[in-house]
Amino acid sequence: MILNVSGRTDIVAFYTPWLLKRIKDGYFDVRNPFNRHLISRIYMEDVDAILFCTKNPVPILNHLNEIKKPIVFQVTLTPYKKDIEPNVPDKKEIIDAIKKISLLVGKENFYIRYDPIFLSEKYNISYHQKAFEKICSLVEGYVEHIIISFIDDYKNVRKNQNILKQRDFTEQDYETIGKSFSKSAKKHNMTVQTCFEDRNLIEYGFIKGECLSHEMAYKLTGKTYKNWKARKMQKCNCVEMVDIGDYNSCKHLCKYCYANFCESQVQQKMLEHDVNSSLLIGHVEEKDKVVVRKK
Repeated sequence: MILNVSGRTDIVAFYTPWLLKRIKDGYFDVRNPFNRHLISRIYMEDVDAILFCTKNPVPILNHLNEIKKPIVFQVTLTPYKKDIEPNVPDKKEIIDAIKKISLLVGKENFYIRYDPIFLSEKYNISYHQKAFEKICSLVEGYVEHIIISFIDDYKNVRKNQNILKQRDFTEQDYETIGKSFSKSAKKHNMTVQTCFEDRNLIEYGFIKGECLSHEMAYKLTGKTYKNWKARKMQKCNCVEMVDIGDYNSCKHLCKYCYANFCESQVQQKMLEHDVNSSLLIGHVEEKDKVVVRKK
């Protein structure tokens, strides 16, 4: 199986000591987000590869040599400021880490995620064009692939509309982004793609691809996998992964986030985190049912 670390929270940014201890101890326990007393136990011996998704890779930078599994890294690098991403570190620090990690895992296994894109008076088309070009120029030679997405109508997005002040995309917006981003990516020897989007922008030069394709998974592990059925509406062709995170536990508190749909829970969950627990948040309780997740 392939671990997703993590789409539910930023484990790398805030919980790296726990992650490293779980790897050393040889297993993870993961609560089912829809049935909290059902726990999946995942043994590292059954893990074929790990996909790391983070906005801040710095905490794990000096520990990657401790992880004896194939690694794919995806770092989200956006142009937003503290009004939208209150607790994301300085982007210069993130870019420095991106370069170092790329040298360690190989740029063919490293992706930047420029997502989600939303449009407002402050973060308008021109702003994104300039920001994307600058990011491409700063990571040229270290990154070959960039994935973008467009903001979705999540609960947290609706709640933070007074901060985001977003507007709907027009066909002209999609065309401008598609042509401009394709031009910048090509100029700096990169590809650009969407994943799990209605508008894939391939007519403007984007490639058709997935966040973690079956081809890449096979190259990393020599194995084949099913499609990831956790993604709705059958639009996603990524390989099946197992997310070991917990919703509403990311301190970044980004205003567009789908995983922090109840920000009031975040501080409490972080207080419940114990680096020595097999669970990311809390501990296994008497009435919990623990089931070993097989390959």
